[in-house]
Amino acid sequence: MAIIDAIDGFVVMEALMLLTVFTGLVGLLLRRNLFLKVMGMDVMGTGVISFFVLVAARSGFRTPILDGNVAFPGGNDWADPIPQAVILTAVVIGLSIQALLLVAITRLASVDPSLDAGQLDQLGRD
Repeated sequence: MAIIDAIDGFVVMEALMLLTVFTGLVGLLLRRNLFLKVMGMDVMGTGVISFFVLVAARSGFRTPILDGNVAFPGGNDWADPIPQAVILTAVVIGLSIQALLLVAITRLASVDPSLDAGQLDQLGRD
């Protein structure tokens, strides 16, 4: 139990986020179904966005837009607003890319309902 107490919470969170990104990468590389590849990209994006949230929280948990009279657990340290802006941008761009890919996959499903990348590549060569 002493070993678990000695591990910093941020290190555990970083490891979990790295595992999430790696899981998405494995899904992206090993799956042949295009829909599953898009889901793997979404899992990777979630891990990266989570990492940015953690980076923004390293300096503190207090949001820079709060009133000075509001008491916040964790002290008076401010969270960095730059990663927060990057997070918002990444969420919007990720959602847009995922929607565009899903529309393209829906169109490809009319050609080959299995959405197998190898079969679709073979169709493109013929």
